[in-house]
Amino acid sequence: MTTIFTNAELDLGTQTVLKDWIDYNGHMNVAYYVLAFDHGVDDFMHQMGITPQYLEQEKSSTFTLEMHINYLQELHLGDPIPLTCQLLDVDSKRVHYFLRMFHSAKGYLAATSEQIMMHVSLESRRSSPFPPAVSDTLSRMMTAHQPLDRPDQAGRVMGIRRR
Repeated sequence: MTTIFTNAELDLGTQTVLKDWIDYNGHMNVAYYVLAFDHGVDDFMHQMGITPQYLEQEKSSTFTLEMHINYLQELHLGDPIPLTCQLLDVDSKRVHYFLRMFHSAKGYLAATSEQIMMHVSLESRRSSPFPPAVSDTLSRMMTAHQPLDRPDQAGRVMGIRRR
């Protein structure tokens, strides 16, 4: 897969809300938002060069350290849900990124997921720096995403608002 770096979010493909993803309220269950976002992260990892072959050769992968999800509008059976990714920050071992899930037919933002992943040696189970090829790819992605506006939901703290 060839990735074109522009000042636009990464395209992580389109999924469809499946029957098994629907709960007793008649909409997509919260657990399946996480699953759909995780499928998008698989595509993001592939775009940065972390593939099944990479795991085998480098004996390294990424682990999610933190995740915040905002559920903004309901999704229902059969809804088409494209995902995008915007990098917010990168260092030698970590990537801070923001995923958006849309309803493509109706044009609304359905959910967001802010995440931090860390590069990890699968042998030592400890953090390790990205190799140069992945680091260079992430650097180019980050440069392309720096001009983008920071998402409204990024960096939010959870709590009950008191007036």
